[in-house]
Amino acid sequence: MGAASLLYFSKDSMLQTIVHQFKYNGHKELGLFIGRKMGEALAQAGRFEQVDALVPLPLYAARERKRGYNQAGILCQGMAEVLGLPVLPNTISRRSMSETQTRKNRIERWQNMQGRFELQRAHELRGKHIVLVDDVITTGATLEACGQELLRAGNLRLSIMTMAYAAR
Repeated sequence: MGAASLLYFSKDSMLQTIVHQFKYNGHKELGLFIGRKMGEALAQAGRFEQVDALVPLPLYAARERKRGYNQAGILCQGMAEVLGLPVLPNTISRRSMSETQTRKNRIERWQNMQGRFELQRAHELRGKHIVLVDDVITTGATLEACGQELLRAGNLRLSIMTMAYAAR
């Protein structure tokens, strides 16, 4: 089990431009490219052994329909190309849309995410080592809430990989 981020996110950086192009302007090819790089990094890291599957952090359904895709799912596709692992996109869902996290502190983010996720297919996860994938981690509140719900599957090893880490 482990946790890692491929890049460091800072405001007004080239990475911020890339993230916005990928996340909000439909440039999925950027996400696939970065996902492949994430897969290469995961394969080279000694902490992520015997991974069975990738799970993208889910978006609320209405937000995914509006955007046209889940950016974490695109990252998983790129990772899967390199690692030869299955992607399990429907094992967990987001129950409701949350308010934006951008102006919230750590405690407010954590409170905002409580009860937002629902485990759908626990049987697909039991006994496996999965990597939960997201784009940018700031405080970790969203990944923590999703990870806690995933662990309800029982007998699950959980690791986390994000495209970037943003310090607050």
